[in-house]
Formats: sequence, C-alpha cells, structure tokens
Amino acid sequence: MNLFNDKLHSSFIQRKAIKIISGINNFNVSQIFKIIYACELSKATYLDVAADPKIVSFIKSISSVPICVSSIDPVALYESVLAGADLVEIGNFDCFYANGIYFSSNQIISIVKQVKYLLPYTDICVTIPHVLKLSEQIELAQKLESVGINFLQTEGSIEKKFTNKLIEAQQLNDNILYSTSMSCSALSSVYSISKAVNIPVIAASGINGISAPVALSYGASGIGIRSSLIKLGNILEMSNYIDELIFSTSQDLYDLGSIDSVSITTSNLSLNKFKVI
Repeated sequence: MNLFNDKLHSSFIQRKAIKIISGINNFNVSQIFKIIYACELSKATYLDVAADPKIVSFIKSISSVPICVSSIDPVALYESVLAGADLVEIGNFDCFYANGIYFSSNQIISIVKQVKYLLPYTDICVTIPHVLKLSEQIELAQKLESVGINFLQTEGSIEKKFTNKLIEAQQLNDNILYSTSMSCSALSSVYSISKAVNIPVIAASGINGISAPVALSYGASGIGIRSSLIKLGNILEMSNYIDELIFSTSQDLYDLGSIDSVSITTSNLSLNKFKVI
C-alpha cells in the first residue's frame, strides 16, 4: 500500500479508517457544515464532499479534517485539489442510475487515466459499480490496482428479494435483520474484492454500526457512511453516531470477552457533551 497522505496511510494500515460522506451531488453548505463539525468532534478519518472548489475552500477555512472530493469529471477533481482537497474519488455512481446512466469498466478506466495525468501525486480512490457482475467488479478492481489506484470503495444495492425482509425488520424493530439486509450487497463485494487486490477497500452503501465490524472481518480497511448519518437531526446526534461507529470497529470488539461492555460504553455516548445546534 502506498498513500501520499500520512494520516490516511496510518488509518488504513490499522484498518480503522472512518469516512463520512456528504454526497457527490450535495451542495447544501448548511448541512455540510453540520457534518464537518460532527467529524471534528468525533475525530473521523476524513470527509468526502462534492468536487466544488468553493466548498473545499470553505471547509479548509474552518476544519483540519482531510477532504476527499468526489466526481466523474477530471477537471472538477483537479480544480478541487488546487483549492485544497487532500484526495479524490471517481464515483460513486448511485446518483446516475436513476437517470439510466451506467458506466462500463472501460469508461471508468478512461476517467482514471485522465485523473492520474492531471493529479500524479494525489491519492485516488475509485468506486466499483455494484451494477457490474461480481466477477466484473473483481476484474475492474485488479485493473485499477495495476494502473496505480491507491484504494477502492464498494457500492451496494437492495435486491428485490430483500425488500420484504427490510419491511419485516422495521415492523419488528429488528436492527440485526435490517442491517444484514441493507449491507449484504456491499459486504459480498468487499469480501470478493479485498481477496483479489492488495490495496485498501472501503466498505460503503448500507453500512452501519452493526454491519461495520462484519465488513472489517471480510477484509475492508475502512468504513464509509452517509445515509444513516444524513437523516440525523443535529450535530450532537451525528457526533454520537460516529462515536458509536468508531467504537464498533475497534479491535477490542473482535474479542467475545468484551461484548458485555458494549452496551455500557455505547450508552455513555448519549451524554450532552456539546451544545446541540
């Protein structure tokens, strides 16, 4: 593994990277500000935002959290790095699927080559589209590793056969069933891809505090979250959620003897340590 950013390198080596995602098409500065503040309070590894130089400059003026910018536009990524972004991501592609836009492996490789030409000394992450067959995801991951991509991220989807399971889980308030159904696609990609490459893999899409330790045990070097965080109402709730995620991915949890302490420690996260905004 070879990363230019020392903080990221250390987190990935320890397999404790926590990535907070605001969204590739989220330009709501007020919402982004809340996410930044929560990241600062909880010491998230890095923040992923839309590739907009103005947003990057704003974040850099108020925060020391490393910034990743996401886009499929090489120029937008380049301009964002000039504005202060620490690393870039090609993807994710979820927001394009609703409009019938899908990216082939060859198209992604083409974008990658353009970005690497513009940013030869910047860490680059690429999202692997979940619409590809698993064998195609693995093949693309290996090609990306061969051209020098620093790390990868998964996508996931909720298959129709799991829709009823999600409804059932919500009705029964069964968090384990719900988390399993939400994350199964991303987890299978993490497991397969991490076995096929020697670069870090970020588990994202449907991952939460319950499924995050599973992702790490499947080979992920870090976790990316968005939807479960965005729906929270204020900075304190966001910070507490990130704290719980960090705790759930600590190595201590892999020791069954420490399970009894989980509820005690997690409950302490609800203390009002900061003023709610």
